[in-house]
Amino acid sequence: MVRYVYAFTEGGRDMADLLGGKGANLAEMTRMGLPVPPGFTVTTEACRAFLATGSEPEGLSREISHHLTVLEQAAGRRLGQPDDPLLLSVRSGARFSMPGMMETILDIGLNDESVLGLAKSSGNERFAWDSYRRLLQMFGSTVMGVDSALFENVMARLKEARGAVDDLDLDAVDLAELVEAYKELIRQETGEYFPQSPAEQLRRAVLAVFESWNGERARLYRRRERIPDGLGTAVNVQTMVFGNLGPDSGSGVAFTRDPATGHRGLYGDYLPNAQGEDVVAGIRNTVGLDRLKHLNPEAYVQLRDHMGLLETHYRDLCDIEFTIERGRLWMLQTRVGKRTAEAAFAIAAELADEGLITSDEGLVRVSGDGLARLMFPRFDTSAIGEALAHGIPASPGAAVGAAVFDSAEAVRRAAAGEKVILVRQETTPDDLPGMVAAQAVLTSRGGKTSHAAVVARGMGKVCVCGAEEISVDSQERRLSVGDTTVEEGTVISVDGSEGAVYPGAAPLVDSAVMRYFETGDVSAGVVDAVARAMQHADDVRRLGIRANADTPEDAARARRFGAEGIGLCRTEHMFLGDRRQLVEAMILARTDAERERALEALLPLQRQDFVGILEAMDGLPVTIRLLDPPLHEFLPDRTELAVRITAAEAHGDRPDPHDAELLDAVNRMHEENPMLGLRGVRLGLVAPGLVAMQVRAIAEAVVQRKRAGGDPRAEIMVPLVDTVEELRIVREEVEQVLAEVSKESGIPVACPVGTMIELPRAALTAGHIAEEAQFFSFGTNDLTQTTWGFSRDDVEAAFFSAYLDKGIFKVSPFETIDRDGVGRLVEIAVAEGRAARPDLKIGVCGEHGGDPESVHFFHAAGLDHVSCSPFRVPVARLEAGRAALPETEGSDSR
Repeated sequence: MVRYVYAFTEGGRDMADLLGGKGANLAEMTRMGLPVPPGFTVTTEACRAFLATGSEPEGLSREISHHLTVLEQAAGRRLGQPDDPLLLSVRSGARFSMPGMMETILDIGLNDESVLGLAKSSGNERFAWDSYRRLLQMFGSTVMGVDSALFENVMARLKEARGAVDDLDLDAVDLAELVEAYKELIRQETGEYFPQSPAEQLRRAVLAVFESWNGERARLYRRRERIPDGLGTAVNVQTMVFGNLGPDSGSGVAFTRDPATGHRGLYGDYLPNAQGEDVVAGIRNTVGLDRLKHLNPEAYVQLRDHMGLLETHYRDLCDIEFTIERGRLWMLQTRVGKRTAEAAFAIAAELADEGLITSDEGLVRVSGDGLARLMFPRFDTSAIGEALAHGIPASPGAAVGAAVFDSAEAVRRAAAGEKVILVRQETTPDDLPGMVAAQAVLTSRGGKTSHAAVVARGMGKVCVCGAEEISVDSQERRLSVGDTTVEEGTVISVDGSEGAVYPGAAPLVDSAVMRYFETGDVSAGVVDAVARAMQHADDVRRLGIRANADTPEDAARARRFGAEGIGLCRTEHMFLGDRRQLVEAMILARTDAERERALEALLPLQRQDFVGILEAMDGLPVTIRLLDPPLHEFLPDRTELAVRITAAEAHGDRPDPHDAELLDAVNRMHEENPMLGLRGVRLGLVAPGLVAMQVRAIAEAVVQRKRAGGDPRAEIMVPLVDTVEELRIVREEVEQVLAEVSKESGIPVACPVGTMIELPRAALTAGHIAEEAQFFSFGTNDLTQTTWGFSRDDVEAAFFSAYLDKGIFKVSPFETIDRDGVGRLVEIAVAEGRAARPDLKIGVCGEHGGDPESVHFFHAAGLDHVSCSPFRVPVARLEAGRAALPETEGSDSR
């Protein structure tokens, strides 16, 4: 029989798939002997069974009842006991941390009878009624579906009537009145009464947490973080301990290191006389842990010691929730904490220095996505005026955008292409869509452990919290600081590294990490940790890293960033600008002589381009792709030409003869689907002299560089090959030209000839094509288009967002390689190509070459190198190193 419930004493951190992250860590802390309130975990398997059938799994209630009896016997009290009730918390706990995305219900077991018993047994009537109103609010919204804003409105009206600033100003009589108002609200909104049975409360709370797995905000968060939908959540049922018993009680969240910078020390927030949800909700401003040191020295020392033990045990930054109940410390949760990219690199380096982890483990704990964020620009503080306000630097980076004051407006404006900053008093889980859409999040309340801070760090969003100088008026859609008012739509700048907010668009400069890649300077901040991670990645990676570069400037930058060659040099980019007229002349040529003259004019220009690129990459391979796009792309727009001619005729003028000639050529070459038309190798086969001109330019550039003492290593790549016969014909022409240039110059020129694999047929016949190809390079952009039947420019705006929303895509196949379809074609081509030619060199030069997840796939598929844009080269280097470590296979940075 399937088992659905485990006591904390029965689990451990290695059971996270079954018990969820929170349950596994509660069990681990219990095994370590830390003061954890007793409890049990309902497994993710139970959740999956419930979601599959829509009903409670058979036997689940019996198991819960058994474990509840064990808790009651240990406590000497029963759930909801009228004179001295045992109360429970019910919290979600998925395999991967999803802060605030699913439900929590506290104080299960209170009812009209037991609230009186709690008041008597605790000696604190206000505490009892405060706990009951919390249960009603959480249970009413989470389990019974009442809009949480309605509860807040009732609370706001009561505070206004009493002249109260916050909930602490309400006394027991006020809170008892609030309880009655909440119960009536539930009855009015749902047509049923709040359940007085503690067992019914527990049963419905557990099922509500299961249901919250498929809530809108949870699904949105999973899509963004690429968490599989089928995992389900565990539910943790735990004996309540109370931080709202008075000034000697409180709740807090702590980190063993600063999650924003990685600096060592105790970081966190503490809120006296509060339950844990108050801390992350930001309803009152917290105090730092140094204040706890004075409020309760004994509990502070215990917390410090427990934090040190946990960091050593987990060998990582730990995020801890705790409650102090009348001076006694309780540990409610620990997990490996979410951190900024800066903190991730710093912590990995420090833990390696301390001997807690190896260099390999340190590399596993950073990511290419994080490195990319560190390369983003920062504000130029020397050119910025006085800050509008200051807050807590919760998640670093620089963001500029229009201020908006609710989630829906952020989503609307962002969808229209506008950059926005989401400004709130504090965020709630319902603000997640707006946080995803915004460039940054700014709150006037909360600290580094508030909802806004934790979620923003997890998403890599810029965030400043607790900017107390700011008064946020969501109704009037504005913020004010002293005499300054910022209306919605006004541009502001948010510096998440310094915790500052500036009016207008602040100027940007390169980050210290970008300067390191440009100059090698490691003198600033986290740069040393980044440099160490990069060095280790280079030491362990197998994949080579090349760049896509079409100019000497791009090639030089790519080399500074660590590229080991050029994997894609697109020759068509050399035909633009002033050279377009020469291309037009070639296209419009009516005779062989005219065409040859046009090609002869292009030859020296292309040769000089290649000389510059080969010089920048001296000693490293440079893969040059022959002309790929259709020729009509170099001609003026068809409609524009027709309008010019028609306008001239309408004015009685004679149209420009050249325009007429161009229009005739455009009409001749018009294709309904140019992506699948006369382009790539097909163009080389039907446009006489085009291949020969380009190959001669390459060969003569090689000769020129050799005469200058260089070491040019040009490779010639034929695009869009479908069949080996196409490649054989073009290769013969290439080798003939190379031989001619070698003979003319007296300098041997030998350039490997290979092809792009960018069509499904090419992948499926790779064994035959390898007979003529010395190397393959996967063009995964076109391979994705032709495999899926997508025209990228058309479909991304048309329906990709709908496909993502419906879960058809977890991520765009143009962003991360589709392993099941496109990836399968890659694997087939690699296997068959190498079977035919064991020394076949294979790379990839599509945009996937710089995508972290795709790099891991290419490593596993056996490619020799990946090629990407120069600015993605560091990311690819880092991920290639991580891919080479067995521990990272199937790993997840969440």
